[in-house]
Amino acid sequence: MNGIEARRRLVELLSRRGIRDDRVLDAMGRVPREDFVPPGLEAYAYQDAPLPIGEEQTISQPLIVALMAEAAEIRPGDRVLEVGTGSGYAAAVLGELAGEVYSVERHATLAETARARLQDMGQDNIHVLHGDGTLGWPEHAPYDAILVAAGGPRVPQPLVDQLAEGGRLVIPVGRTLQEQRLVRLVRTDGDVAREDLGGVRFVPLIGRRGWSGGEGEANPGPLHPGATSPGRPGQGDSAAVAIMRECAEPFWEIKGVDVGSLVERLGDARVVLLGEATHGTSEFYRMRAEITRHLVAEHGFGIVAIEGDWPDAARIHRWVNGRAEPEAWAPFSRFPSWMWRNRETGDFVEWLRSWNEGRDPAERVGFYGLDLYALFRSMEAVIRYLDAVDPNAATVARERYGCLDPWQHDPAAYGRAALTAGYALCEDQAVEILRGLLKHRLDYAERDGERFLDAAGNARLVAGAERYYRIMYQGGHEAWNHRDRHMFETLDALLEWRGTGARAVVWAHNSHVGHHGATELGGQGQVTLGGLARERMGPEAYLLGFGTDRGTVMAASHWGGAPEHKALRPSWPGSYEALSHATDIPAFFLHLRDPVREGLTAELGPPRLHRAVGVIYRPETELQSHYYQTTLPGQFDCWTWLDETRAVHPIPVQREEGLPETWPYGL
Repeated sequence: MNGIEARRRLVELLSRRGIRDDRVLDAMGRVPREDFVPPGLEAYAYQDAPLPIGEEQTISQPLIVALMAEAAEIRPGDRVLEVGTGSGYAAAVLGELAGEVYSVERHATLAETARARLQDMGQDNIHVLHGDGTLGWPEHAPYDAILVAAGGPRVPQPLVDQLAEGGRLVIPVGRTLQEQRLVRLVRTDGDVAREDLGGVRFVPLIGRRGWSGGEGEANPGPLHPGATSPGRPGQGDSAAVAIMRECAEPFWEIKGVDVGSLVERLGDARVVLLGEATHGTSEFYRMRAEITRHLVAEHGFGIVAIEGDWPDAARIHRWVNGRAEPEAWAPFSRFPSWMWRNRETGDFVEWLRSWNEGRDPAERVGFYGLDLYALFRSMEAVIRYLDAVDPNAATVARERYGCLDPWQHDPAAYGRAALTAGYALCEDQAVEILRGLLKHRLDYAERDGERFLDAAGNARLVAGAERYYRIMYQGGHEAWNHRDRHMFETLDALLEWRGTGARAVVWAHNSHVGHHGATELGGQGQVTLGGLARERMGPEAYLLGFGTDRGTVMAASHWGGAPEHKALRPSWPGSYEALSHATDIPAFFLHLRDPVREGLTAELGPPRLHRAVGVIYRPETELQSHYYQTTLPGQFDCWTWLDETRAVHPIPVQREEGLPETWPYGL
């Protein structure tokens, strides 16, 4: 994709995310962001994310640049001060909007590089100074607008003093770097009004009036009384709330919930995909378990497939089928362990074992993982299997997998090496393992069909994960698409293995379960497991999403971090969650496929924000990091609402007292 097309798509994304100022959008569309990122990161230039630029600094996320420029209300001819030049990207955007831009950068290397880059681009209305930005640039004051690209503990008084009458100052502030709020100050008749624009996360503002100085002035007053407060529907949403309230099917508790109407609507579905709005909410797991019990007991569903690693799920599968054996590892013990290693999943697994007990093997329910993160554990499983059934093939597998081995403790690092050292060859070798297994499928299956299914799944995972870890560094949606296609292909293989009439329940996040065609990311080329299932199976794929307004959630602050019990912020105004909360119904099903009243789809059809929390939750930047635009009736066949929810209950890796020795989570 060329730069012009990439900028066009970026502008479309910013527009969907709420940027309305045409001048700002035009400026974002003219500035080539790829010219401001370090060599080797050009592929990431138009992702809506910050990127490292050296000196422990970042080039700001495009949405934040646009949001701050829009908030500053910059007019042609304005004199603008920017604090934190960085790469020069934001200054270049401001230069397209203003008359003169004065930018201050505390790192000499970054200041000089940005100055040279902007001069080469011909932006001679931008002036760069190496200095302390917390003190401003008083020689050129007053300024019509001041924008600060770093977060401080308070608003530096010198910046307030350098505002012109009617001037706007936009700056992130907070008592800690994790609690920053983007605020706008406006000087009018000598007074300064302050408005909260939402949570953000910036690098620290260093200087005499920033984090390193002791002479900082007090914040200029409380938040403006008119600042936005999350949790209410937006203006003009009353009709949508009213029809949701009318069409909703309330329920009062999860245990024993009447799902008769829901199950009836499933009809002859081959695959029912049950979502979740977060990876750490107890009620989502419990409700999925309740629905799955009905589908298994009353409608013959024989496959439960989760957004989890194949080898870990295989351990559970053996246990629920009465064939657990001692192993050196505990399932789902790696990050994010709480996602499946929790009491809610454990309760369902115990029920599944009880259900299978005494049944004919062909009638038992299987428990499988669809995901591809467990690259190296799967390699080990394939080799163990081949050692048992074909030692010569095992020897070849060890040789071929050997080129991946150096990264088994840091699989993501393999992606970096693959781009620079010719390690793409490993993809062919991993695929050869899968081909070899499939070539000898009939021979192996005659010896032990169930174990072959496990080994084939692991081989498919290795071939898929090798490419996933490599392409995740190439930008765009290719890594996401590869992962979701892998999950769908694994699901399809399971259905084929179980034979005619096989039916599956899938537990995965809303972002995988929903149809990609109804989301802003789908418009940029992203696909989803649910969307692929719908395209292949039509109405035989049933997609059910979940949502919540507030409560607590188990999540980490960064990838690989410790699980934290976090407060979930009330939903954002105008979002689908805010509409659901405004119905004042604590829990309900809302049928979107063949709704009970005409008009529901039309009222909910216009795109709105929709929250998605994975294993990482950053409430301080929730709007930027956890919301995206969707069309709910196109995304799901049914919407399940639980207004207030609580975090899952993780199970420690160590065996707990009282658990049987064979119980899989207790090992």
